Amino acid sequence: MSGPPRYLISDLCAYLESYLPPEQVSEVYRAYLFGAEAHEGQKRKSGEPYIYHPLAVARTLGEMRMDYKCLIAALLHDVIEDTPVSKEDLSAGFDDEIAELVDGVSKLSQIDFASRAEAQAASLQKMLLAMTRDIRVILIKLADRLHNMRTMGVMRSEARRRISRETLEIFAPIANRLGINSIRVELEELGFSHYWPWRHLVLERAVQKAAGERSELLATVETALKRRLAQEEIPGEVTGRCKNLYSIYRKMRDKRRSFSDLVDVFGLRVTVDRVDTCYRVLGQVHNLYKPVPGRFKDYIAIPKANGYQSLHTVLFGPQGVPIEIQIRTAAMQRSAESGIAAHWMYKSGSQSSAPALALANEWLQNLLDMQRSAGNSVEFLEHVKVDLFPDEVYVFTPKGRILTLKRGATVVDFAYAIHSDIGNTCVAARIDRRMAALNTPLRSGQTVEIITAPGAKPNPSWLNFVVSGKARASIRGFLKNLKQLEAEALGRRLLNAELAGLGTEVDRVDPVRLSVYLEEAGLPEIAALLAEIGLGNRSPLLVARRLAGGDGELPAPEHAPGADLHPHRLAIRGTEGMVVTFARCCRPIPGDPIAALFSPGRGIVVHRQECRNLGSLETKRDKRLQVEWAPEPDGDFPVEIRVEINNRRGALAMVAAAIAEQGSNIENVQSKDRDGMTTALEFLVGVRSRRHLARIMRRLRQIPLVIRIVRVSR
Repeated sequence: MSGPPRYLISDLCAYLESYLPPEQVSEVYRAYLFGAEAHEGQKRKSGEPYIYHPLAVARTLGEMRMDYKCLIAALLHDVIEDTPVSKEDLSAGFDDEIAELVDGVSKLSQIDFASRAEAQAASLQKMLLAMTRDIRVILIKLADRLHNMRTMGVMRSEARRRISRETLEIFAPIANRLGINSIRVELEELGFSHYWPWRHLVLERAVQKAAGERSELLATVETALKRRLAQEEIPGEVTGRCKNLYSIYRKMRDKRRSFSDLVDVFGLRVTVDRVDTCYRVLGQVHNLYKPVPGRFKDYIAIPKANGYQSLHTVLFGPQGVPIEIQIRTAAMQRSAESGIAAHWMYKSGSQSSAPALALANEWLQNLLDMQRSAGNSVEFLEHVKVDLFPDEVYVFTPKGRILTLKRGATVVDFAYAIHSDIGNTCVAARIDRRMAALNTPLRSGQTVEIITAPGAKPNPSWLNFVVSGKARASIRGFLKNLKQLEAEALGRRLLNAELAGLGTEVDRVDPVRLSVYLEEAGLPEIAALLAEIGLGNRSPLLVARRLAGGDGELPAPEHAPGADLHPHRLAIRGTEGMVVTFARCCRPIPGDPIAALFSPGRGIVVHRQECRNLGSLETKRDKRLQVEWAPEPDGDFPVEIRVEINNRRGALAMVAAAIAEQGSNIENVQSKDRDGMTTALEFLVGVRSRRHLARIMRRLRQIPLVIRIVRVSR
């Protein structure tokens, strides 16, 4: 794969002299010398000196007519990450602004992460947050990624696919969100060709074939348009355009259409001088060819989320073939190609970048809101990905302000788009003056008024229908904090209730004993312990005993005559309101030696002491419980037995009758043939104790057909 043209520093400086003063070009040259010295001896995978990469990045930004500090940061963007040069060195050699730009682009390589995904998410989060302070950070990163994609042919296939996927999921959508169409298109094309090379090739051939078939038809429409503009004395330029391959592929995949069903693969663009001329041209176009109903879009009156402005219409062309026409001003065309970068490129005398700049700043503010609400960098990145793929809906506030939302957005998404506090307290809405539920999907053109209530708060069910990253992050953040506070308050009440019986309370617990317990439990502070209790992850009974000086054991009931009870043990009957369940794996019955663990959501779970599912009790000391049976436990306890018998007619009835004869109820039975001669019958029976079970098993052994009887443990 042949790489892009290689630029020397002399080429870059000669180009920069066309728009920068000589003293700033000199500073750029000094930065080149600094970077070349820092990267001395380093080579790229292609074998060329490393400094060629920063030069190419700076050239891309130079073509976007960025300021000289951005160009200096581009030349130095890898020195912190790949050389011994520090951020402080850059501040001393240049200035703090340049050092901040370079640091914003650098990955977080000094921190150990559990996975590549976590490291990638943390580095991207750092870059995106640096971008909220200075948008030039992301412009440098986009130019950096563009050159890496252009020169990726020397890398292994696995690395190419990984980097291409990241490019298609993150960087191309960011370029689109900032309206930088020229970089977005090239990133998508390169990412598509490396990630799905075969699909790219097939689609490329299909487009080339279709272009040949439609060239004559497009030429006819183009000639007719030029003639009509000349007749009406409307100055304008008519050019052909072809949708890029990745956009075609994505539309085919998302809408499940074949290539032949797409109508906007090829089209024409009319570029004029002023906004009012755009609408004059639209009238002439519709007069020349009939428009396809429902396919007209006015992005001039309502720009896209990235500031893109244009009129789009689809016409019934010659032979009934649909043809898309785009109509825009020259300033809109420049802004469509450069987006936010037009703020630097054309800021002297042109206001074309104003919509893109305002919308970009709004998005950056949303990023900050999402970052504050997200739990970690991976969650933050997922919220950002949601926001990077907006298929827009345009709705109005009661005061006429236009909000751009993702397609499928609901009233709640709209409320959070206005402000997080509005979203958190919304209870209903009026859509076009009619009351509507919060989960109502919105359509373009609707006017939405949010109704709030002071005491209202987000509902977890909202997460089932919201679609915007900001709404999802805000709801999760609010619920997380609310859940924590409520859990702490509940945990304090539960623990105080148990400590009251021991003559103390939370605030009077010995600080040393509390500190020891928190260390054993691996908890940072008492608030975390209270939250664990409130969430049901720890037993307030056990914690109270430990904090009051016990060992998690509880006093036994009064001794009954003849009962062999160990002091300070819990009788299963009379457990002061705690839930007790019996483990199904070993099904303990009165008379079995038993042990217990506290389990969140199940209370005290009792096992037989030999049960393998108990694991090591020493590793669960804070959840361990010493238990034993009450003197005279009431009721029947289920136990499983397996009876192997000779396979004879009536054998099951004979065994069942013997079990019933001993006063036991059969709750379930399963039959499993073993070898045709014998059958294994598994009974779930209710018994009162081990002695009762022993009587049943003795009676079954008296049956001649019975070969073997065992008690089952899972």
